[in-house]
Amino acid sequence: MTLGFFRIPLVPSERRVCEWKRVRSMDTGGDCSGGGGLEEEAARREREWEEVAEAVAYDSCTWPPPVVAVCGPGNSGKSAFCRLLLNTLIARYRKVGYLDIDVGQPEFTPPGFVSLHVLEEQAKDLTILYLRNPKRCFFFGDVCAKRNPKLLLTYIFDLYDYFLKEFYCFREVDNPEKSAIPLVINTSGWVKGTGFYVLTEMLKYVSPTHVIRVSTTVEHKNLPGGTFWMNQYDADPPINLVEIGAAHNSPRHLLVKKEAKITRDLRLMAYFRQCLPRDFNISCFDDLIRGFVSIHPFQLRLSKIHVIDLHRQVSGTDAHRFLSGTIIGMATSASPPLSIECSTPCCIGLGFIKAVHISEDCIHLITPVSHKLMEKVNIIFQSCIAVPSCLLQVSDTLSDITGRLLKL
Repeated sequence: MTLGFFRIPLVPSERRVCEWKRVRSMDTGGDCSGGGGLEEEAARREREWEEVAEAVAYDSCTWPPPVVAVCGPGNSGKSAFCRLLLNTLIARYRKVGYLDIDVGQPEFTPPGFVSLHVLEEQAKDLTILYLRNPKRCFFFGDVCAKRNPKLLLTYIFDLYDYFLKEFYCFREVDNPEKSAIPLVINTSGWVKGTGFYVLTEMLKYVSPTHVIRVSTTVEHKNLPGGTFWMNQYDADPPINLVEIGAAHNSPRHLLVKKEAKITRDLRLMAYFRQCLPRDFNISCFDDLIRGFVSIHPFQLRLSKIHVIDLHRQVSGTDAHRFLSGTIIGMATSASPPLSIECSTPCCIGLGFIKAVHISEDCIHLITPVSHKLMEKVNIIFQSCIAVPSCLLQVSDTLSDITGRLLKL
């Protein structure tokens, strides 16, 4: 998957401040200034989080290396704590696995992905969102689990099994390339409904050594206490349950929802920005649009493409009508599935379809994926992911899209 280390600066910073404040500023949308009460609360929370991260990383009972699931409601600081924990674990183990199952707010990929990463370097600037190349990833094509929880769980289980096979080995302890490494699992912020079901099923399957429960002062927004994912009569598993306070305790629901969409758009724009030359100057939104318009699209033969509708949005015969102006995942049938249980191949990258010309048997799309890989693409995944306006302006007009809808 073509991502690299593209960085998205979120918070302009003219001076270096402590790591905790940088984390808190990015995750809460706040700044690093404030009254003495806020400073005192931030310092107390910083100490609490650091103590928990140190305990997970350096506890004498953490061999085999820990498998840590970080859970809690949205906008509670899960991502911030994950970054702190990753940095702490890397200091001890040199390599750390990161399984990101939050399809709405992933840490290192555009939205809609379930991905497995292996990190070897600490994040030096925590006010920056990074796009990284995953070891393996699946394209779910939506930002929440509701449409197809079974598929999402299949992806999660397959990536976890792949991690166990490739990175959680105990037969070659003396070989640093083969020795077991810890795993951090970033979860979504859903505490009820389908998202909660996915969380509980994941915890049952993985059986982590540690579960970090991030909680707010708004009790009905929190996950249940204890081993909530276990059945009533199951024996309690040997697990370390740790509860930490949220980064802040005043949820701003409407603003948070808006910020989530902005963050998703930023990640998508950063991803497709890779289609442009590195020295292409972008000083305003219009520059970005002009840049996308200037990209020469890659052409795929429509007849050789198998369109997979991940969420059964339209019938197979009508699928091509809805491709124009959408973001799609791409794969090749030459890549074998990770397991028998999951027949879906891993995703090699995203594309934005500018136009579909049925009479010419041609799909025109832009993508940062290399031409060499694109020559092998014969599978595309439809998605439900909202397209940033700067991309929509280089596709079919709104009237064209409306016309296709009226024909159905």
